[in-house]
Amino acid sequence: MKKLMIVATLAALASHVATVPTTAEETEKVFAFYCAQCHGLGGKGDGPNVTKDFPVSPRNFTNAEEMDKLSDADLKNVIMDGGPAVSKSPMMPPWGKTLTAEQVDGLIKHLRALCNCKGKEG
Repeated sequence: MKKLMIVATLAALASHVATVPTTAEETEKVFAFYCAQCHGLGGKGDGPNVTKDFPVSPRNFTNAEEMDKLSDADLKNVIMDGGPAVSKSPMMPPWGKTLTAEQVDGLIKHLRALCNCKGKEG
């Protein structure tokens, strides 16, 4: 019975967390954990996993000229479905089953802040 109560409590908390908008502080933690390994804490594509023999150069999110070519929908697609889904590197994993929609939306806002750009419409 005690295990059932714990499971029910965790399920209730999980459903509540999934509906709460992500704060900027939470988004920074998500970015640091999932994205910065390749893209770097500052988003310049210089994360600790990137070595001189790394097969691709991760996107530099501070490059406004390049980031302006992407819509928010483009960013969402690559975050959710990974690089191969948008004809990019298989090194970019899909996070759609790991991150909530609110976390992804927060990441997109964070990326726009890093590039100080709005991106193309669409």
